[in-house]
Amino acid sequence: MIEAELKARVDAPEAVMKQLEERAVGRAEVYQDTYYDAPDGRLEKGGQELRVRTIHSAESTRTVLTFKDAAVDEASGSKPEHETNVADTGAVHGVLRGLGYIPVISFEKRCRNYDFYAGGRRMLATLVRVPEIDGTFLEVETQAGEEEVTDALDAVRAVLSELGIGPEALTRELYTDAVRNCRAQAG
Repeated sequence: MIEAELKARVDAPEAVMKQLEERAVGRAEVYQDTYYDAPDGRLEKGGQELRVRTIHSAESTRTVLTFKDAAVDEASGSKPEHETNVADTGAVHGVLRGLGYIPVISFEKRCRNYDFYAGGRRMLATLVRVPEIDGTFLEVETQAGEEEVTDALDAVRAVLSELGIGPEALTRELYTDAVRNCRAQAG
């Protein structure tokens, strides 16, 4: 499946959160993300991602292993995504290292997630704060088959528009790049 997603910088996060709360009950979660790559950096160079994410919520802690292939839609950066739950976080880190992958960056995301239906599709909207990056972001995504990506992105754009987020607020900047830049500036 393709993760048809758009990300935007949000100038009025409280107003957006209020609108999202009218659509669904939000759930607060903290993500601890660790990205892996081959020593030669071939995954990043190829636009791919290999991530271990541990998700902490009030109810539970769970870990997922995710591989994202190169983007199929350059304008949005939407990528095929393969994800599975992990029973043993330490073991999956060990497996990846044993296969020769190295952790290249780790950081925390503080998220408020909203699941709802719009445009006949299941949507996930996530308000995101990364402590190392200024600002609040909104990610809106839905799953789509390859032949549905354009329609899925149109539905995502409609949700963003309903939330008062215009195309000028969209960004393709990756959190990994933003965190790296902030860390480099901090010395």
